[in-house]
Amino acid sequence: MAKLYDSATAWLAVVTFSAAGTLTACNTHKAPAAAVPVVPVATVSPATLANDRVLTAEFRPYQEVDVMAKIAGYVKSIGVDIGDRVRQNAVLAVLEVPEVQDDVAKAKAGAAAAEANIVTAEAAVQRAQAASNIASLSFKRIQDVATRDRGLVPRQEVDVAQAREMEAKAQLASANSALKAAQQNKLQAESEHSRAVAMMQYATIRAPFNGVVTKRYANTGSMIQAGISSQSQAMPVVKLAQNDLLRLILPVPVTDVAAIHNGQLVDVNVVSLGRRIQGKVTRYADSVQMSTRTMDTEVDVPNPDGSLVPGMYAEVHLHLAARPNVLSVPLDAIDGLGTSVQQAYVVRDGIVHLVNVTVGLQTPSRIEILSGLKQGERVIVGRHTGLSDGQKVEAQPAAYETDESH
Repeated sequence: MAKLYDSATAWLAVVTFSAAGTLTACNTHKAPAAAVPVVPVATVSPATLANDRVLTAEFRPYQEVDVMAKIAGYVKSIGVDIGDRVRQNAVLAVLEVPEVQDDVAKAKAGAAAAEANIVTAEAAVQRAQAASNIASLSFKRIQDVATRDRGLVPRQEVDVAQAREMEAKAQLASANSALKAAQQNKLQAESEHSRAVAMMQYATIRAPFNGVVTKRYANTGSMIQAGISSQSQAMPVVKLAQNDLLRLILPVPVTDVAAIHNGQLVDVNVVSLGRRIQGKVTRYADSVQMSTRTMDTEVDVPNPDGSLVPGMYAEVHLHLAARPNVLSVPLDAIDGLGTSVQQAYVVRDGIVHLVNVTVGLQTPSRIEILSGLKQGERVIVGRHTGLSDGQKVEAQPAAYETDESH
């Protein structure tokens, strides 16, 4: 029994020693070193940067108007329909207006009567002038005799001759006044005749400009009210649009307003037709709408063949700025864009260096570097969380850098 106890005691001692040795060995083993992070980098390199703004707009006619009638009347004839192209001053419709025709006839008769009155008044002036001349001559002769031979001619005859002279002069003045009145009446009658003729000309409705008829409101026999009537009564004859030159009205954001100027060339992409044409900025509002913070800018697009139709949508590429052969980096290489301090994480000999940079033109993918970086330096792109100045890293070209190299 004593031998069994001694054997068990010895076995426990061996196990205890082995376990202690194992623990000692574990305590003396060192923990592995922290792994060096791998970061994507891009190279600072020269590039040509262009800042384009793409806006969508709808083609509109250069001019569009509802052609109204100046006077009321019935449509006697209408010679155009939807889709017809017309030239300026081409006849669109003719109205039947009997009362205006009567006015023309009356005015013409009035002008003829005024002309006849002038002839009568001129004859009266001639008679009055002759009577005045005779009266003046008689008075002068009697007065000369009475002066030369006193007492030979009674004083009463001298007075009678003088009175006749004065009466003849008054009649001449009255005749001249009547002639002037007749001349004024003639001018008035001619003016009334011209007005009536002009109103009659309005019965022929003409195209105000070259265009295409996009809508027809009236037919033969339709009653057309004068365009000066209320909108509830007045009905246009046709709608005319000028489509050989179209407008695009662009809502330019307030951030790009300063780069807009007249004559600026733009690229117009008509997606539905697969066409890319060139347009030109012709005018802008020079005022920002407070509700949208945009400025209406108009682009004129020539359409001589009529292939572009108002209502089509187009993508307009505004070329706002361009910088040829400038140092640049990917946009996500810079921290603090839009703030007073911009920074980049540069990798030199496997160590991160945080540097301040000055940036210039910004495009959707790259940004111009004005100062702080040199050509050929490598900057960390993407998220910079967890990186610090002086940290050791392993640089690996970013995916797009590898693609560009291929």
